[in-house]
Amino acid sequence: MKMMHCHSGVEKGMKKGGNPIEVMGLLLGRPDPDTPKQLVVTDAFPIPIEGFETRVVADDLDAQNYMISLGESLERTRKEKIMGWYHSHPFDVGTDSHCYLSQTDINTQLLWQRSEDPRGNPFLAIVVDPLRSLAKNVPEIKAFRVYPPEYNSPVTNECPDGNIIAEEQARLEKWGSCWSRYYELKVQYFMSGSARNVMGILTQNFLWMRTLGSTPMLETENRQRYPDRVAAVAEKVKVLDVASSATAVGSGGVVGGAGRAASHHHQARGMGFGGGGGGGAAAGGGAGWQPLSSTPVPSGIAVENGKEDDGGELGKAIQGVVELAEERIHGNVVQLAKKELFS
Repeated sequence: MKMMHCHSGVEKGMKKGGNPIEVMGLLLGRPDPDTPKQLVVTDAFPIPIEGFETRVVADDLDAQNYMISLGESLERTRKEKIMGWYHSHPFDVGTDSHCYLSQTDINTQLLWQRSEDPRGNPFLAIVVDPLRSLAKNVPEIKAFRVYPPEYNSPVTNECPDGNIIAEEQARLEKWGSCWSRYYELKVQYFMSGSARNVMGILTQNFLWMRTLGSTPMLETENRQRYPDRVAAVAEKVKVLDVASSATAVGSGGVVGGAGRAASHHHQARGMGFGGGGGGGAAAGGGAGWQPLSSTPVPSGIAVENGKEDDGGELGKAIQGVVELAEERIHGNVVQLAKKELFS
């Protein structure tokens, strides 16, 4: 549910011709009775709140009324409580995940914790990175809680995940400007036995889902390398074009002269050819001219003993162009299929 809601925000923003929209929702669950420090999320409910960049605030009157109505309905129909909230960070796919808390997120989470923690309902914040989830084909979800304002970590440069990052810029890029004010909780996934069986059947019978669930061309590594690959292939084709032009000019003069010489020597055999045709006379020698190939050969492809050399430089360049085109076409087709199927 969370992932579908977050992806819908991406689609909605892109359809309007702008950036993906951040969305928000509430989490239903409870502390684990056997391990009270472990929080179990059982359901998620989208709420009509949208935002941009790192700002998603539930300050709209209609949204607040919706949340109140939803809470009253859940109290009557469910045993669990509202025990957390989630929102998306649909930023461009980069080296690091965009699952972190901004200053606004921390203020919101702190208000919830102060209200719900004393009631025995530890409140949770979850951040979803929908674009990275699509690109990597793995849910990019992280859970957090906030330290009290007066808390100072005894460990210098300790990040929310407990690791030490000495370089300040690296900490900011990975965890945001408020990296010292919150901590990460380990996330585990679970499902019922019946749900596991259904997923197993779908995975086994519908392997096409793997293709729709992954888009390699959106990955940062591929997007960064693509222009370089195009430039490399273009340069190779350019060099081959210049080389083939020079070869054609040189061969026409030198070999043609050899042909004229051969025509004088083998006049009775009809060996005299002008221009490039004299090359055949020179290659044939006294044994008589024989065609090297019965089919025309494109300029630039090496030919030896009547066979084309598939490993020639031009062949390799053509193969590179074909691979780049196939990758781009395949990626675009997959994206269009996803849009039609899931939007």
